Amino acid sequence: MKLSTTRLLAGALFAATAAGIVPLGPSGALVAPTAQAQNFGERTVSGTVLNANADPVSGATVFLKNQKTKTIRSFSSLTNGHFHFAQVNMTEDFDLWAEKDGHKSAVKTVSSWDQRKDFISDLKLK
Repeated sequence: MKLSTTRLLAGALFAATAAGIVPLGPSGALVAPTAQAQNFGERTVSGTVLNANADPVSGATVFLKNQKTKTIRSFSSLTNGHFHFAQVNMTEDFDLWAEKDGHKSAVKTVSSWDQRKDFISDLKLK
């Protein structure tokens, strides 16, 4: 015995509605699902570049490298050693480090798993 296409679709629709996959309006009528925008957001990455004596380092180059695309942004630390990157995508992972006069800090990871909107880290030159 063959089921008609209409009966098959009606059965599938009933099962999907019962499972909550197809939304129903207040009157019980089918409602077209609406797209939900996903806002993963952006964060800021900031901190201070320090020398071996924990003094602020002015003019150090701070790098922020996207681990997937390999694109690099850079910032020269201010006179107080501070650096700041705005509009850093929270869904991607980044490497963060500083360099000056042949000295380099350890590389830190800004992870997509870290949900902080403000990622703050000091970078100590070795």
